[in-house]
Amino acid sequence: MALADADHITIEDRTLGSFTLYAEGAPEIIFTENETNARRLFNTPNSTPYVKDGFDRYLVHGEMDAINPAKAGTKAGCVYCMQLEPGETRVLHLRLYKAKVDPALSPDQIDSLIAARIKEADEFYEALTPGLIPAVANVQRQAFAGLLWSKQFYHYDVRTWHRGDPLEPPPPAGRAEGRNCAWDHFDAADVLSMPDSWEYPWFASWDLAFHSIPLALVDPKFSKQQLTLLLREWYMHPNGQIPAYEWALGDVNPPVHAWAAWRVYTIERRATGKGDRLFLERVFHKLLLNFTWWVNRKDSEGNNVFEGGFLGLDNIGIFDRNQPLPSGDLVEQSDGTSWMGMFCLSMLTIALELAQDNPVYEDVATKFLEHFLYIAEAMNNMGPRDIALWDEEDGFYYDLLHHAGQPSKYVKVRSMVGLIPIFAVATLEPETLSKYPGFKKRLQWFLEHRPECVDNVAKLTEKGKGERQVLSLVSKDKLIRIMERMLSEDEFLSPYGLRALSKVYKDHPYELRLDGTTYRIDYEPAESTTGIFGGNSNWRGPVWFPLNYLMIESLQNLEHYYGHDLMVEMPTGSGVKLSLAEVAAELEVRLISLFLPYTNGRPSLVGAGPYDREAWKELVLFNEYFDGDTGRGLGANHQTGWTGLIAKIIQQVFFTAADKGDTASVMVDQMKKKAPKGKKKPVSKKA
Repeated sequence: MALADADHITIEDRTLGSFTLYAEGAPEIIFTENETNARRLFNTPNSTPYVKDGFDRYLVHGEMDAINPAKAGTKAGCVYCMQLEPGETRVLHLRLYKAKVDPALSPDQIDSLIAARIKEADEFYEALTPGLIPAVANVQRQAFAGLLWSKQFYHYDVRTWHRGDPLEPPPPAGRAEGRNCAWDHFDAADVLSMPDSWEYPWFASWDLAFHSIPLALVDPKFSKQQLTLLLREWYMHPNGQIPAYEWALGDVNPPVHAWAAWRVYTIERRATGKGDRLFLERVFHKLLLNFTWWVNRKDSEGNNVFEGGFLGLDNIGIFDRNQPLPSGDLVEQSDGTSWMGMFCLSMLTIALELAQDNPVYEDVATKFLEHFLYIAEAMNNMGPRDIALWDEEDGFYYDLLHHAGQPSKYVKVRSMVGLIPIFAVATLEPETLSKYPGFKKRLQWFLEHRPECVDNVAKLTEKGKGERQVLSLVSKDKLIRIMERMLSEDEFLSPYGLRALSKVYKDHPYELRLDGTTYRIDYEPAESTTGIFGGNSNWRGPVWFPLNYLMIESLQNLEHYYGHDLMVEMPTGSGVKLSLAEVAAELEVRLISLFLPYTNGRPSLVGAGPYDREAWKELVLFNEYFDGDTGRGLGANHQTGWTGLIAKIIQQVFFTAADKGDTASVMVDQMKKKAPKGKKKPVSKKA
């Protein structure tokens, strides 16, 4: 409830207590109630004469009786009437405070207060990555700010939605059998990290997992709380499924929460010197339920090959992956199976970390090792159908179509679906195996008694750099063949990162005929030209940040094992040999270049249109995705969302580049030379 008194609004809340809003200039203060206008919507009586749309009716339509003359209500606003000349600016000061203090501050006091807050913020961000080039620091800071700004209270009680508000007319009869009908337990009333606070003012579970990575640099407590929240009983389904997003809680998104939890744990541990084991253990137990849901619901034939369905990649497939195929056909998905391999390794890694305090987790780690090896065998080995997800002829992973009465066949579309197997990688340090003799013994048992499983992963029996061992769905020879396509500028490699679909389909679209219907997919580097499966987004050519980020991390992990023993051409055919870490660094810098006006000869992302104003010259847009050919920002341009991962990429490139002695350092130097004169700062040499 709020009350007005001259230039003050007094706010009373049962939970938060009393606040006062001081409004300079003695505006007109108006009030109404935050209640739906039932008369206007349902032609039923209103519970109060002053309803939610009262401000609109008063200010726009001149209805003087639409606001409460008693100057009280649950909604309040300040109305200023002024006449401004073209280009003129007026500044108004409003102050919300709780303490009983004099709200009147002189202009000098206000300026001093704001300057102090700016200085504090400058010092905070400078400490994260000291010595950044100003233009790069500007990008990172706005990425953090966008994520922090998009924190929003979210309230959705599915049971109330189905049954209706007891004070309102009953909902349509079919609502209880419609959207989210199986999620009656879902009851959210929390502050969540949204993709943005306008077009997408709701959570998206796999988006949120990626939000947690850069957020861990500025607010690890909130980051951990977000990952934990989606696993709580009022979010997670009793069967173990993690809710996807508001309009279809039951949609299936990639299982990246275990990976995100581990990364947030390690980011905080690196920053503070201590890992939050309680957080890790809490999420681990709930993720066990989610893993079981995947195994029981998405491996329909029990062969360790998964049909995840939609998986958040919209129209990347030739079929609508969110719908069953005609005639009972089945698509076994390369990406669905690979995500589960990655899930296994993330859980194994967490279990080994927790085993330091509790040996019980050593046994659980063995369970995930076993499941990972079975998935690897199913993906790579010639099974009962004499076909695997790996196509030896093309040197690429494809989805597999089972069509009634016909032999299984590859859906030979080269997309991120075939690159995602690289994400399933983890290294085992020699000290880890010596620390857990039980786990080491069971690993050795697999090496001796299940060679058919072990032969389908990167050679566990071969020690790599630092005597490490590696668990990876992709063996060395397969990795080299995949990367020949991945690093080809005629296929996946764009000047701005990796495209979601091979560019080869620009001139040679892929077609598949099934039951009299022709399905077609072609390369579209920008917005989708049709509404097919994709709505307002497109995975058929643009650069998307989340999968680029996972590829960078995966290459860094593989480098940890192979070292410089594995070198690849980048771009393919150039004759230039790079290590996997150098390829990862090159991809990082290409992503950073999307935001810098002086790299690759590109114009500023905000140098035209409504943003071409002096006051907004430093504004950076964080689009959903980017044109695979030009780097132009696409989709929602007002959100940070998972594109906020650029903050973490900047941190890891510029914070460590000076000590790497590799291409990252060279590329950073090139950026510094291209930076506007007078705005250079040295890159920190701090490790």
